[in-house]
Amino acid sequence: MALSFFDTMAGHVRPFEPISTEATLYSCGPTVYHHAHLGNLRTYVFVDTIKRVTEATGLPVRHVMNITDVGHLVSDGDEGEDKMEVGAAREGLDAWSIAKRYEQGFVAQCEALHIAAPSILCRATDHIGQQIAMIEALEEKGYTYTIADGVYFDTTRIDEYGTLGGVKREGQKEGARVEAGEKRAPTDFALWKFSAEGVQRQMEWDAPWGRGFPGWHIECSAMARHYLGDTIDIHTGGIDHIPIHHANEIAQSECTTGKTFVNYWMHGAFMEASEGVKMAKSSGEFLTVWDLLERDVDPLAFRLLCFRTHYRKNMKFSWKLLDDSVTALRRLRLRVTALEAEADDGTAPEALAAAQAEALAILSDDLALPKALVFLQSQLKSKVLTAADKLAFVDYVDGVLQLNLRSSPAEEAAARARANSARWAAAAEAGGHELGDVVRASL
Repeated sequence: MALSFFDTMAGHVRPFEPISTEATLYSCGPTVYHHAHLGNLRTYVFVDTIKRVTEATGLPVRHVMNITDVGHLVSDGDEGEDKMEVGAAREGLDAWSIAKRYEQGFVAQCEALHIAAPSILCRATDHIGQQIAMIEALEEKGYTYTIADGVYFDTTRIDEYGTLGGVKREGQKEGARVEAGEKRAPTDFALWKFSAEGVQRQMEWDAPWGRGFPGWHIECSAMARHYLGDTIDIHTGGIDHIPIHHANEIAQSECTTGKTFVNYWMHGAFMEASEGVKMAKSSGEFLTVWDLLERDVDPLAFRLLCFRTHYRKNMKFSWKLLDDSVTALRRLRLRVTALEAEADDGTAPEALAAAQAEALAILSDDLALPKALVFLQSQLKSKVLTAADKLAFVDYVDGVLQLNLRSSPAEEAAARARANSARWAAAAEAGGHELGDVVRASL
């Protein structure tokens, strides 16, 4: 089955042609200074769908996701405090404890939403050596300069900087100020930040340029290259990453290797909360999976709500829309339960194969989930498929949807949950660290 995805760089949907027989996928993971909110999690549901649809076509996926536990400043313009230090101060804990707490919380929410574990879940703090080596390579090639507060990438050295996000340097004021220094150009970005004089940070390392910590952008480039090679098939993130974070990743990666960094850039659109629903980490007011559980809402109803809007369109969120999704999920499950009760052993193999092929074709066309949901409903009403066929079709489609449409004993559900938890733990181990025990009292 031919896959096609919308490539942000190309500006249109194009056939997916992987580099090898295993697709490589890199996802910008969470900055673990606070819980991921439902808007963030919409992006990870989107990434999960990319992986499940790709694998449904028979192509395995090597998926790497990072955990940003250092270097992400409050401002994307390399100003302000490190978000991890802010989180530590807010809760009276050290930055390492904050990182572990919210990494575990992120994984717990992903598990509740049936988001599959990546192949590798890697922390920025476990890959400082790779980041320093990449900065050294850039320095050797003349792409860096050092000022009072750190080592910066000189974006004026490359004409194509900002192509992904349409960043234009013309008209921007030169010599934009940064704390304790001067950048040569407003688009220049930090590769390594020096620890402030007389201040001991909780997370800092020795480097050839001085004691400090990496910039946010270098982390993803270094870890993607370390685990997936110089060129990868797909890189994902939210649309807010396009103009700065991903533009900077492209610049530093391609200047290091001289090769194309990513062949397909895929971005999820925003989730727009209705009036009275907050979704801002800066204010501390936002909704998580735990808020859904407090309202006795199945988290998979939120997953279904995500599917009702294409990933490239802004998704509306309100309690009314979520309630509608709860109702829709319940009705779907009741319809499937009724099929399970029917005494029908007949099958129509050709009709079933045709329905499955059509479903995969829909999903393979840039993840057309809204259309796939409509097609699912139509097949449940089919006069051609038998009850047994319809159940087989539900099983096939739910391999991607992951909505628990088939009823199963509690023991089976618990076993699946344990297996998913084990896969997340294994992904962390593959990334060089232990995930640790996640407290799931309400999950």
